[in-house]
Amino acid sequence: MPETAATLFQRYFLPLYPADAAADLARARSTDANPARNPAVFAHLDDAAEIFRRKHGELFGADLGLDYGDASVHRLSAALTRERRDRWAASGAAGTPENELFNVVVHGAAYVGACVVHSHGGTWAVRRPLWESLVRLSSRAGEGDLAVFHWWLKALSDDALSGRGGAGTLADRYRAWVELPTARPEALPPIAPPDRRLPRIAKGVRYDVLHKHLKAHLPELRDLGEHFPTPERFAAYGFEWLDFLWLGGGRMLLLFGLGAGGLHLFWLTHAGFEKSALVACDPFPAPTVRATGDTITCIIHSSGATRTVEMLWWGP
Repeated sequence: MPETAATLFQRYFLPLYPADAAADLARARSTDANPARNPAVFAHLDDAAEIFRRKHGELFGADLGLDYGDASVHRLSAALTRERRDRWAASGAAGTPENELFNVVVHGAAYVGACVVHSHGGTWAVRRPLWESLVRLSSRAGEGDLAVFHWWLKALSDDALSGRGGAGTLADRYRAWVELPTARPEALPPIAPPDRRLPRIAKGVRYDVLHKHLKAHLPELRDLGEHFPTPERFAAYGFEWLDFLWLGGGRMLLLFGLGAGGLHLFWLTHAGFEKSALVACDPFPAPTVRATGDTITCIIHSSGATRTVEMLWWGP
């Protein structure tokens, strides 16, 4: 039976919920369990994070350099494997406080939440039980509550650990919900002068063709970055064409093209791939993308109607 976030939750965590919380999870997850903002409650979360930081070497068999920085979450994410998950799950009875997987996840969630608090000014939104606590983060993208405990459950599913079905890793979620919204793209170094034109790849769009194209027209960009789609994934997009647009005075390069599902957009910085987005649309008439000031405008056609989709130049 495949291990999903739901099956992990039901087997290893739900039996340890207070009866009233288990009976109404939605209410428990939306109710502030520390309205008086008792500092002792926040201290429990800090203690849980520190326990994970101190003991992680025993759990992973290596020092991952957990220093509450963003990069530490990426190192932690890379160390999550099916073999470790299954070993932790088999240590101690499932659904009891002695189970190692339970302890890894609840303390690991506190650690990842503490990274957001320490590095990005997040604040805890306490829930009951304590491991359901959220991290409230304000950024230029708005204010959101980050469910770090559920990030862990999803990251430990079979799909996420095997890279199937587009399931995100812990690092994927941290990058999308923490690092990107708090980024300051105006501080990025320019890749190249924005008046340099990169011609469209009009046909035969393949990974190797893109690589050679960028090497010829943009030698300053050393590579596409470790998180850019693999050659196999890139081929699956089935691009009809691929075009390029400078953003932010040359601080970002937008790659965009019509492929499976609609208009695909990829943002590159001097360090390579930063993020991507899909705007669903019909293949004809072809979509167009323009940049004006701080805004990217995508003009698409869907179900016979013309639509305009706007976003900031550094992406969604």
